[in-house]
Amino acid sequence: MTITEDARALLATGPVCDSCLGRPFAERSFGLTNAERGRALRTTIALADDDPYDADEPTDCWVCDGYAGSVDALAATIVDALEGIDFDTYQVGTRVPPLVEENDRLLREDAGFEPDVGESFKREVNREVGRRVGARTGAEVSFDRPDVLAVIDLEAFDPLEIDGSVTSHAVDVQVNPAFVYGRYRKLERDIPQTEWPCRECGGSGIQLGDGGEEPCEHCGGSGYMYETSVEQVVRPHVVDAMDGEEGTFHGAGREDVDARMLEAGRPFVLEVKRPRSRSPDVEALEAEINEAADGAVEVEGLRLATYEMVERVKEHDASKRYRADVAFEEPVEASAFEAAIAELDGATLEQYTPQRVDHRRAALTRTRTVYEIDGDLLEPTRAEVRLHGEGGLYVKELISGDDGRTEPSLAGLLETGAAVTALDVTGVEGEDEPFEREEFFRA
Repeated sequence: MTITEDARALLATGPVCDSCLGRPFAERSFGLTNAERGRALRTTIALADDDPYDADEPTDCWVCDGYAGSVDALAATIVDALEGIDFDTYQVGTRVPPLVEENDRLLREDAGFEPDVGESFKREVNREVGRRVGARTGAEVSFDRPDVLAVIDLEAFDPLEIDGSVTSHAVDVQVNPAFVYGRYRKLERDIPQTEWPCRECGGSGIQLGDGGEEPCEHCGGSGYMYETSVEQVVRPHVVDAMDGEEGTFHGAGREDVDARMLEAGRPFVLEVKRPRSRSPDVEALEAEINEAADGAVEVEGLRLATYEMVERVKEHDASKRYRADVAFEEPVEASAFEAAIAELDGATLEQYTPQRVDHRRAALTRTRTVYEIDGDLLEPTRAEVRLHGEGGLYVKELISGDDGRTEPSLAGLLETGAAVTALDVTGVEGEDEPFEREEFFRA
């Protein structure tokens, strides 16, 4: 059959609007919208039959039930819903009434077409509404994590009653998170990376006493085990700069609460939920965070990032460099200290889950490598140790032995008790450093 004969078969099923008439031919002609295809076919048939041109309006169409005529109103509603939201990319999705999907299938079946020929009604609505949204906002369509996603629910309105706009409850606008990458230095001890709610009161700051509710004794009523954290220093400023609803801190690993994070710092990404602005002045934001932190924490290199950067930061299996102050229970000879350090240099350790973390870590024996280690015996009972170790290496247990849970250890080799009295992380690095690759950052 020719295209004209096929079009006649479709028109014979009942009143069909131009969009529904043209949609089954989407794969057989290019450069036109479905409505333009349908109009051209209807005109060709009218000329061939020497009949007056008589189009079926969408409101009379038995296939789409009038919804094909609502794309302009849908686009206008989406644009209104996006007012005040900063975005560069978008996507449109549609929930189509089951009856319309069935009619779309029956149209092809009644005309003798294959059921999946041409284009689906859902895809047409997505494209036509999306094209209009893009034209009015200047944004670009993205099918891979767009800044905003507008989901249309066609059943939420009556296409026969619209007057240029669709009620807002027919459109659900989802604003995807925005991301800011940077590195932080933690210059004071006893500051955790993320919020640390009190275990006793569950973060409420309240406990039950004889007189009813009273401030939690364990946290002093603050709800937190520590006064602040790197997350609490950084998050409010970034969320406020992006006019978001909340934020989540993602770090490339973490250091102990009592350890400082020095030198180039540790990479992190701050994820901002439902931001209304995606283009903050990152230099001003960096200065604002550092001024508010008052020397306890510093951030640098803030940049707008993508979702992929979150995954890279979280999955980055970084090796780390440390500097540790070590105290010995008994005096140590310089020669014995040097021999123990030499034996640990390049050694592979077996570390059973440390006692200090066994309440929150699986009971396993982990194999970790000490890439490099050196040190200075400052006094018979005091030393400084510097090392570069594999990611996941428990440094405090490398020194103390953790009652035999780590083998070999400095304490075990020296046959005396040893403990880390101060620990600094001086480097976070890896063989496949992802943190400066352009594909992870927004221009």
